[in-house]
Amino acid sequence: MYAIIETGGKQIRVEEGSTIFVEKLDVQEGEAVVFDKVVAYCNRSLRVGTPYVKGVKVNAKVEKQGKAKKIIVYKYKAKKGSSHRKQGHRQPYTKLTIESIEA
Repeated sequence: MYAIIETGGKQIRVEEGSTIFVEKLDVQEGEAVVFDKVVAYCNRSLRVGTPYVKGVKVNAKVEKQGKAKKIIVYKYKAKKGSSHRKQGHRQPYTKLTIESIEA
């Protein structure tokens, strides 16, 4: 049994007991999160929503809030003298554990 949920502008396939990393959610560690934007649900047969499947919810628990590894963004224009810019970025995330899929 699996479901495809929509969060943070992305679609993620989840199963019970799986751990996922999503865009940062405004919840504390240890709290529960319910996703009702389920795009598809499969339990022996596939149900695809238009745009969402009605009556299906995914329950998850927040494991931790954190930041990903730093990436370096370097912009450079050739033959323009000293035209370059270096910048770092760390994307915040929320680590979730999927507890149940209710249909």
